[in-house]
Amino acid sequence: MAKLPQLPVYYYLDHFSEMLGFVQRTYQPVLGPDHHAFITRFEHLSRDARCLLVRMINRRGAIFNRSLFSYPEIDDVERAVCDLTAAGHARELDEADYAAFVSCQPKEVLVTGAQAAGRGDVRKSWSKPKFIDYYLQLIPFSVAAQHCGARNFIALEGTRPIEFLLYLYFGKTEVSLKNFALRDLGILRTNRETSFIARFIDAEEALASFHYSQVLDSLEMGSEAIHRRAAIDVLSGPACTTQYAVDLRSRAAHQTGLFFEKADESDFARQLYRAGSSPDCNERLVRLLYNAGDKTEAEALLQRMIDDPASDQEHLFATDFYARKFGGQRTGLHTELLRSGRTITVDDTHRGNPEAGVAGVLRREGTKVYFTENVLWHTLFGLLFWDELFESTRMPSVFDWLPHCLKDRSFRRLFAATIDEKLAAIASGSALPLILRTLAAKWGRPNGIFSWDHVQVEALQALLEGSNPGGVACIVRSMCDDFRGMRDGFPDLMLVRDGKASFMEVKAEGDVIRRNQLTRLRQLGAAGIMAEIGRVDYRFDPEQDYVVVDIETTGSWSNGDRITEIGAVKVRNHRIVDEWHSLINPQRSIPAKIVQLTGIMNEMVRDAPLFAGVADSFMEFMGDGIFVAHNVSFDYGFIAYEFERLGRRFRFPKLCTCAGMRRRYPGHKSYGLGKLCEIYGIDLKNHHRALCDARASAHLLNLINEKRTVEAPPTAEAA
Repeated sequence: MAKLPQLPVYYYLDHFSEMLGFVQRTYQPVLGPDHHAFITRFEHLSRDARCLLVRMINRRGAIFNRSLFSYPEIDDVERAVCDLTAAGHARELDEADYAAFVSCQPKEVLVTGAQAAGRGDVRKSWSKPKFIDYYLQLIPFSVAAQHCGARNFIALEGTRPIEFLLYLYFGKTEVSLKNFALRDLGILRTNRETSFIARFIDAEEALASFHYSQVLDSLEMGSEAIHRRAAIDVLSGPACTTQYAVDLRSRAAHQTGLFFEKADESDFARQLYRAGSSPDCNERLVRLLYNAGDKTEAEALLQRMIDDPASDQEHLFATDFYARKFGGQRTGLHTELLRSGRTITVDDTHRGNPEAGVAGVLRREGTKVYFTENVLWHTLFGLLFWDELFESTRMPSVFDWLPHCLKDRSFRRLFAATIDEKLAAIASGSALPLILRTLAAKWGRPNGIFSWDHVQVEALQALLEGSNPGGVACIVRSMCDDFRGMRDGFPDLMLVRDGKASFMEVKAEGDVIRRNQLTRLRQLGAAGIMAEIGRVDYRFDPEQDYVVVDIETTGSWSNGDRITEIGAVKVRNHRIVDEWHSLINPQRSIPAKIVQLTGIMNEMVRDAPLFAGVADSFMEFMGDGIFVAHNVSFDYGFIAYEFERLGRRFRFPKLCTCAGMRRRYPGHKSYGLGKLCEIYGIDLKNHHRALCDARASAHLLNLINEKRTVEAPPTAEAA
C-alpha cells in the first residue's frame, strides 16, 4: 500500500489562504465592505492567531473550550486568543451562548456545577438532556458560567463574512477545508480545469442564494424555534434576481411550510407556499386550499398550472388532481397506470431484486435487456454535450464537477445554437458518430454527469437506432432545459426486440409509482417511445434456471483461503440440463487435513487454471440463474471474493438447500449434506468433491421445489 504524502505543518493555513485568494480574484464585484474588512483583519493577525482561527472554523461550532486546544505548531495559544478577541474574531461567552455552553459540557460537570450552585434537588441519575433543560429553566447563565468554567471558553464572533466567503468558493454552507487536505494527500481527485468562473452573476444573486441556503441548512436541526425563525427569514428575505436563487427560496419555503402543515397552522403554511412558487409549493398550496374549502381559488391555481406548467411533473399533478376533484374521475393516474401494466411471473427467489428476475424472464422470451434506469440517459446527455459542458464551460472551483449552468438552468440559453444542432442530429439519426468520437477522445475523463464504469455503448446504439429518433431528441431537449429536474425517474429496463427499443418500470407487490417515475413514463409515451409498467407476480417458476454450486477450498476463511475446485449443475424444470466443473490452482499449499477430507492434492491443482482463467466461463454458465448451494453463504462468499480480487462484481439471488430443507422437511437431527442424502436415498459416492456434492444438492433443491410449487402465497428462501 502506497504511503500517503506528509502534509506541511501549516497546511490548513495555506488552504485557507488559497481559498481567500481564489475568492478575491473571482468574486471581486460580489465582495462587500464587511468581507474586505474581514480579509484585511485576518491578514494583519499574527500567524498563531490566524492558525487558531482557521482551526476553529474547521472544527465547526460556535463556542470552544480553549483549555482543550492542543496545537503544537501554535507557540502561544493564550496570546492567539487575545489577538483574536482584540481583532473582533472572538469574545467571551454571553447569555446568547447559554444553550450551546451547557450542551457541550460533560454530564459530570453539570452535576457538580448544579451542586456548587446550591441546587440540592438534582439527581446524578438524570439524563444529560434533562440536565440541560434544568439548567436553561432554573439556573441563571451567570451562575452556570461561574460554576461550570465559562472563563475557559471563547466564542467565534462575526462569522458571517467567513461563512459567505466559504459559500462563494464551495457553493454550499456547512463546509470545512478538509477537501483541500484530501486533495493534497491524493485521496480526492480534483477538477483539472485551468480557468474558473464565478458561480454567481452578481452580489444580489450571491447574497440571496447564501441567505436561503443558510435557511435550508438550519432546518436540519428540526426544532420549532428554528422553523419559526426560518419562516420569518423566508417571508422577509432578500429578493431573488435569478432562477437559482428562486429555486433555493422555494425549497426553503416548501420545507418550512411542511412543518407548519403538520403543526396544524395551515394559514402560515399557505403564506410560505405562496412565497415559494415552485411546483412543490404549488401542489401543497392547491391541496391546502381544497381541503379548507377554497375550491374556487384551488381550481384557478390548477388551471394556471395546467396552462403554464413549470415542469411536466407539475402538469401531471395538476391534470390528475383536477380530473379527480373537479372532473369526476374516480381513480388517479398512478393507480390507472399500475393496473394497466402487464403481469410478469418471476421466481420468488428474486425478492429484493425484481428487476433482475424480470430481465431473466424476458431474455428467455428472446428479448435483449439492458439495466438502464437513469444511467443511460445521463450517459447520452454527457457524451453528446461534452464540449459544451466540459470544454466551453469553466468550473466554479477545483472541487466542482457538475457545471453550474446545469444547476441554475442556464445551459440551454448559453449554448442554444449548438444544442439545436445536436438535437437535430439525434432526430435525423446521425448522433451516434458524435457520441463515439467523444468516447474515443475523452474516455476516462472524470465528470459530474456519468460514470465511465457504467457506459454501455451497445445500449446507447440500441436506443438511438431502435427508438423514435424525434422522441429521443424530445427527451434530451427536456434535459437541456432542466437537467436537475430530469435527473431521475427513468424506467429500470430497456428492452430490445426485433431491433425496436422500449422501456419498462418494474414494480413488485406493494411498490408505488413515484411522481417522477410516472412523469418519465408519460414523457416517453408522449415522445413516441413505448414505456410500460411490469408488474411482478412472485411465484415458483419452473422455467427459472437454478445453478447449484459446490466448491472445495484450502480452508474456511474466504479472505485468506482459496478455491481448489468448483462444480456446478444447472437445473430447469426439476431436471439437470447442464454441468460445469474445474479444478482451480489456489496459488498456495493445500493443508494435509484438507487433502485427507477432499482427496484433492497439490499435484492435482498445480497445472490447473487460476480462478481468473475460468471466471468468464463460470459467469457465462451462471447466466440469469439463481445461485444455489448447501450452506450457500460459504460457497457464494468465496466465489464473490474471487471476483472482487479481479475487480469484478458477482451478484446473484441465492437459495440455500440447507435452510430450505430445515423449513420444509423439519424434524431431522442433522441437515448436513451427507446425512440428508442418506435419509432421502441420494447418491453421494464421492462426498467432498465439488461436482458430486453439487449433483446431490440439486436433488435436495428438487425436493424443496416440489413443495414450493404448491405454496401460496410464495415466500423467499432464507439464504
